[in-house]
Amino acid sequence: MKKLSSILEIDDFLKNPAVLLYISAPNCNVCDVLKERVENLFKEKFPKIKMAEANVAEIPEISAKFNIFSAPTFMIYFEGKEFAREGRNVGLLPLSQKIEKVYNLFFN
Repeated sequence: MKKLSSILEIDDFLKNPAVLLYISAPNCNVCDVLKERVENLFKEKFPKIKMAEANVAEIPEISAKFNIFSAPTFMIYFEGKEFAREGRNVGLLPLSQKIEKVYNLFFN
């Protein structure tokens, strides 16, 4: 997963057709465990979605810009529009099913 280090990098990254933006925090065990699972899921089932991570401690502006209240939070965008937002207590199977429909329409 690509590491972003500024709000400008995030804005540029969101210009890609399909992206996952993963917001983490330092010393967050849930962030690390969930990141690995989400990354594996997307590599396996949704390889055309680009992935990047931003740390809220390194880029504090992302909290206000994206209304982030807890970490981890990840957002999926298609053509610059937010499609889904999930946080700490996410079920990967329902998420996968939700994304699969749009992913197939978008890339086929």
